[in-house]
Amino acid sequence: MVTIKEVKKVENNLGEEFFGLIVQSGAMPVKSKSTGKIYLTAKTAFLPTTFDEETASSLVGSQLDGTVKKVISDPYDYTIEETGEVIQMTYRWEYVDETLEIIEKQVVQEASVF
Repeated sequence: MVTIKEVKKVENNLGEEFFGLIVQSGAMPVKSKSTGKIYLTAKTAFLPTTFDEETASSLVGSQLDGTVKKVISDPYDYTIEETGEVIQMTYRWEYVDETLEIIEKQVVQEASVF
């Protein structure tokens, strides 16, 4: 399950504004590379919507089936807000609905018959 944490107004490539949701995974244990100790964290992802701001805002606090997973991507620059440092990333965190993934993998595509 993921929790809808906030609404974010963004602009697409055509300059059109729309509203998306920031979703957050449940707590997950991670081992620190520097200390070797376990700590808890949660991952977030952006989920685009077709909703207006009022509808999107009404969903804050709701939960959705699915999870936030690490997905490999083409390299891109990312600026760390706290320090201003620019680093290159090769992955992103993405919302995934596992039920939809299973259905898509198991459904046989309809063949064209002439």
